[in-house]
Amino acid sequence: MLSTLGVLLVAGGLAAVHVGAGEFRFLRGIPRSRWLSLCGGVSVAYVFVHLLPEITEHQSRVVEAFEPTNVVLEATHERSLFIAALVGFTLFYGLEQIVRRSHRGRNRRANGGEVTIRAVTGVFWIHIGSFAAYNALIGYLLLHREETGVSSLLLYGVAMGLHFVVNDYGLREHHQAAYDRIGRWLLAGAIVGGASLGALVGVPELYLSLLLAFLAGGVILNVIKEELPADRESRFWAFGAGLTAYTGILLLG
Repeated sequence: MLSTLGVLLVAGGLAAVHVGAGEFRFLRGIPRSRWLSLCGGVSVAYVFVHLLPEITEHQSRVVEAFEPTNVVLEATHERSLFIAALVGFTLFYGLEQIVRRSHRGRNRRANGGEVTIRAVTGVFWIHIGSFAAYNALIGYLLLHREETGVSSLLLYGVAMGLHFVVNDYGLREHHQAAYDRIGRWLLAGAIVGGASLGALVGVPELYLSLLLAFLAGGVILNVIKEELPADRESRFWAFGAGLTAYTGILLLG
């Protein structure tokens, strides 16, 4: 069984990624850094090779343990966790669209006044608040996953740490100075806060399974949205290398 101290140390390491990732100057610029693409490949490998099989196991237990009580639950009962993953994917896709539209509006009204400033500030808090909740969930799951050994924790920690590098780059690109001044500290604190909450409070398996599935959908979207846009000029070979290497590690681990 993992010690709470060990989990909090890993959480501190993950928080340090957000605090210090801005110092990695080599990640900036176009074409996209091969290291960012490699980090994205590692994150996606973890989701498909580790998280999704774990979700499948949880789904089978949910089906056995709970009886649907109405028509809606009966229709979704056998796929509830995969629907939760779809919700995570969709919510972060919608969030990304809100932010991108805000930036397009700001660019069209570069000389605008107070109304424009308020709109951008509002989007910043929505965006950072959503990712703070996302980070808190990742921190919480440091202690509440199917496999609780040290090796499992390290595999999860490395995958999420590299995922944070990708997220940090995208958030800094969107919000620039506001992210460095406020956003990164909130996201770092959310990780430690989530891990601390996990050490104090447990949730029933059904809710834990839903949270895990939601996380899987969010990770997939947050990596893909950074890799796919044409203006990123992403490095497929680096993405594939990260994905292949971490898949091998997960299969042998």
